[in-house]
Amino acid sequence: MEPSVITIGIDPHKSSLTAVAVDAAGHPISQRRFTVNSGTLRQLTTWAAAWPERRFAVEGANGLGRGIAQQLSAVGEHVLDVPATLSVRARLLSTGGGRKSDPADALSVAQVALYRRDLRVVTCEDQNTILRLLSERRDDLAHERTRILNRLHGLLRELVPGGAATGLSAEKAAALLRTVRPTTATQALRRDLARDLLADLRRIDQRLKDNEAQSRDALAAAGSTLTEIHGVGVVLAAKILGHVGDVTRFRTADRFASYTGTAPLDASSGDQIRHRLNTGGNRQLNSALHTIAVCQARDPGPGHVYYQRKITEKKTPAEARRALKRRLSNVIYRRIRKDQQRVATAAA
Repeated sequence: MEPSVITIGIDPHKSSLTAVAVDAAGHPISQRRFTVNSGTLRQLTTWAAAWPERRFAVEGANGLGRGIAQQLSAVGEHVLDVPATLSVRARLLSTGGGRKSDPADALSVAQVALYRRDLRVVTCEDQNTILRLLSERRDDLAHERTRILNRLHGLLRELVPGGAATGLSAEKAAALLRTVRPTTATQALRRDLARDLLADLRRIDQRLKDNEAQSRDALAAAGSTLTEIHGVGVVLAAKILGHVGDVTRFRTADRFASYTGTAPLDASSGDQIRHRLNTGGNRQLNSALHTIAVCQARDPGPGHVYYQRKITEKKTPAEARRALKRRLSNVIYRRIRKDQQRVATAAA
């Protein structure tokens, strides 16, 4: 980085953000607090105009800092995404005993950006962002559907002898409710509440169908072929692409595997060589890879052959499944890179 470039660290909050500008040596030269409103971007860029050679570093550009990071990127500013875990470590290692304040947090963000060369560059939102939003919305709908089903199960258990079997659906619940003949006011109220929940369940089911259709369109617009991999449907493909984003930020398949939590962690000590399970990484991606691995281990195909080979090597089913997940991480990484390169070539 050129010595004249100023790094501006931003600690975002819901109602305010604090910015600290540091020089190439990491020394703070100016700081300012901004209230978050319609004029925040203009005020921030006006203040930053004092340093023509500048770049911004935003803590959590995929979370609380998404708004200001996207606004800065949209007006052509160079913006880096600093994970909160890195800025916390930088603050704890700094002088001052790790005391926390907004200016100290913003300073830590800037210093992390100054010395780390592997931070993600924030780009304008694209189809991957749309897929992530749709995936997160589907998760919310699925959780709401589970809550409604649990409530409906409880009422049906009190209305129908023996209750309702597992795997309850709107059609099955409606058929059971048609057999209910309440004999008391309390039972009549339970039936009415069950009907309301049934209407809610049908509404959620329709929204889930609409969400899947939107995800399918977004996948087509992104030019993804992930669904060609056995075990990867529209829902999982949307989740994977939404959380991965620009796959080029992972220089190798090994780095991608570390991000997905499928690469075992080295826990060697002295002459003892061992690895332990990685419980970190992006757990949404890890869960998606687990689902794919279960499907491939069960059904005929290359994944099943690989899984069975691990079993013959005296691996436990869980260990064989984890090995398959690690291999699937490589497969998905290469497929996403190939798709993005093809789309970029077609757009050129």
